[in-house]
Amino acid sequence: MLKLMKLEMRKIRIGNYIRASMLVNVVILGIICIISLTEGMEEEGLLFADYDNVFSVIDTLIRGTYIVFAAVLISQLVIDEFRNKSITVLFMYPISRKKLIAAKLLIIVLFTLAADIVGNLFVDVGFYVLNVFASVVSEPFTWFDAAHSLLTIVMSALATSFLSLIPLYFGMRNHSGAATIVSSLIAVVFVCQNVDGFSMYSIIAVPISLALLGAAVAYISIRNIEQVDVLK
Repeated sequence: MLKLMKLEMRKIRIGNYIRASMLVNVVILGIICIISLTEGMEEEGLLFADYDNVFSVIDTLIRGTYIVFAAVLISQLVIDEFRNKSITVLFMYPISRKKLIAAKLLIIVLFTLAADIVGNLFVDVGFYVLNVFASVVSEPFTWFDAAHSLLTIVMSALATSFLSLIPLYFGMRNHSGAATIVSSLIAVVFVCQNVDGFSMYSIIAVPISLALLGAAVAYISIRNIEQVDVLK
């Protein structure tokens, strides 16, 4: 499995995605800094009133970004190969089709998980450093806050990594990369609405249900892959 994953990552040049994610994280940090400093000049700054609100907004931005990133990966790793019939070459290898597709999906899940966690930590730490100098949030940041924030980040990233597979279902229907991207944007609209630090994602049942749905989509996608005629 690891060898298959390495070959797939080399084929899509995963380094380009890593560099792009780093750039996006810097952009998100820049947006957060601009909002923070602008809000600090106003008399009533409510959006970033405390760390919980700040980290909630950051998590929302990161989540939306990497759901779309995952959709791009799905399109390149899976959808494009079915559309271009290049998947037939892979299926000629003496390796289980399920194992091949599972390796692709595992790359998507692990990339999304790692990128989400790293992105959140990078922007959170960046905001904390900014706050040391600019005092955007007046309340102190304790070790308890740090531990709670880290746990929230990991749990959110786990849910996001699986729910990001939902667009796979729509993409596989007609082997359409466009449908994959559009459905990911719809998912972003649903799970990334944030009003004063509250979002649908804050209701624990929502991310869990969506993560299970994403896992179900992945299972359905590979369940009958041995009998699928990719030449049709």
